[in-house]
Amino acid sequence: MNASQPILPSAFQRLAWSNLAAQSAEQISLAAAPLVAVFALGATARDTGLLQTAQTLPFLLLSIPLGIWADRRSRRNLMTVAEAVRVLAMVAVLLLISMHALSLPLLAMLGFLGATGTVAYSVAAPALVPSLVPREAFAAANGRIELARSVAYSAGPAVGGLLVGWIGAGWAYGCAAALSALAVALLAGLREPARTQAAQRHFMLELRDGASFVLRDPLLRPMLATAVFFNIGFFTLQSMYVPYAVHRLALSASAVGVTLGAYGVGMVCGALSASAVARRLTFGRMLTIGPACGLLASLVMVATIAVPSFWLAALSFFLLGVGPILWTVGSTTLRQAVTPERMMGRVSAINSTATYGARPLGALLGAAISAHWGMEACLVAAAVAFLLQALIIVRSAAARLSRIPEQGAAAC
Repeated sequence: MNASQPILPSAFQRLAWSNLAAQSAEQISLAAAPLVAVFALGATARDTGLLQTAQTLPFLLLSIPLGIWADRRSRRNLMTVAEAVRVLAMVAVLLLISMHALSLPLLAMLGFLGATGTVAYSVAAPALVPSLVPREAFAAANGRIELARSVAYSAGPAVGGLLVGWIGAGWAYGCAAALSALAVALLAGLREPARTQAAQRHFMLELRDGASFVLRDPLLRPMLATAVFFNIGFFTLQSMYVPYAVHRLALSASAVGVTLGAYGVGMVCGALSASAVARRLTFGRMLTIGPACGLLASLVMVATIAVPSFWLAALSFFLLGVGPILWTVGSTTLRQAVTPERMMGRVSAINSTATYGARPLGALLGAAISAHWGMEACLVAAAVAFLLQALIIVRSAAARLSRIPEQGAAAC
């Protein structure tokens, strides 16, 4: 990869800024939801696991339909409408809090609706990037998108925890709604390049083609499996972390927000170092850093069972951010490089369905394990999932890539 960074066009800049606003809104609301559930509604570890499931279930249910929509129609319009739905959901939570009428089922239902904006971004933005920037700028553009997401992951949980702890949950949801509305405004002004529309076929035929392409490709298949197990492990941990931090680590709402914010700090550090790492390592070697850091992070969190510590928890989340952000940049670049443009939305949707769809499965697993064997058992189960994802990528053809491949290329 060249040391010089290509100049990214203004249309992409607007997409990147809208992504920052939308991701910040998501992270503030995701951080606020379990804190509100535990401190205001008396939720248990099982309840927060089910809440996390509701907030991630749209990835499993909606990624494929939205991905096919993204291949058939305007990707900008898809993101704009979905983000507007998030605004309405956050405003509804704010009103319910102000009227003292919020309940766990309502919080879960509105969290489900709000997550549609994130699903739309996850399938449409990667498909839109190749039409906004030249091929040689894919990695730089993806790095910029992930840097924006990293900033959101860094500031969002901390801001959400501080707002809930200091001045109430309503302010957190009000802030999230305002940021989401800003994303809608930025997207509305984005000019999407016209593209040739392929003949529309039956939904299942298009889905079959996309799935077949991913599962037969020797590079994309192990990437998908790695991401699935990473997300299962991460959300098994995430589903019970807030009650674990409050009841076992004795952390306040603000301290919990800071430990979660360490995840975003790690992402920022990883995103800022991505170019330097890419210049010094082969492309395949860079892909292995994220899964390795994920495994190390899970072992650090397991260590808090024996040594309850704010600092160990923060270090674990920092490691979960600093390495996997390199994975996200690399895996997205690889997917864009080898996927035909006409299938970009479907392939992104299949990736989102499998990887983000693993999130509610991980959250449900966390809820079930914590209910039967306790929260500490969830940490061990998460570490097992992180071990599996590290083994998959290290043994794959993708780990042996010397550079970003051409479309249709196999491992080199």
